[in-house]
Amino acid sequence: QVQLVESGGGLVQPGGSLRLSCAASGSIVSISAMGWYSQAPGKQRELVATITSSGSTTYADSVKGRFTISRDNAKNTVYLQMNSLKPEDTAVYYCYVKTAGVYWGQGTQVTVSS
Repeated sequence: QVQLVESGGGLVQPGGSLRLSCAASGSIVSISAMGWYSQAPGKQRELVATITSSGSTTYADSVKGRFTISRDNAKNTVYLQMNSLKPEDTAVYYCYVKTAGVYWGQGTQVTVSS
């Protein structure tokens, strides 16, 4: 089993920044990819960003230039630096890890409001 612990969500004003973290632990042999999805109320879960073991990244068009995904392979941790936040970024953010299977974090709330 693999456990994921997320942190870093909260309330921020438009234009502000937040940094999300997600640490994986447990029976981890190797991680091929890590990333983040978001789910706003009444909407489907959507991809935000992913990063592979080699460091290749993918971003949703809506966050390009504002969000940066990174990972620390030694700590099995993935980060999401979110800058220039907008009210439409408000959602629950879920991290995931792809190893032999796909595992999800519990979600962390990000609210962008004045």
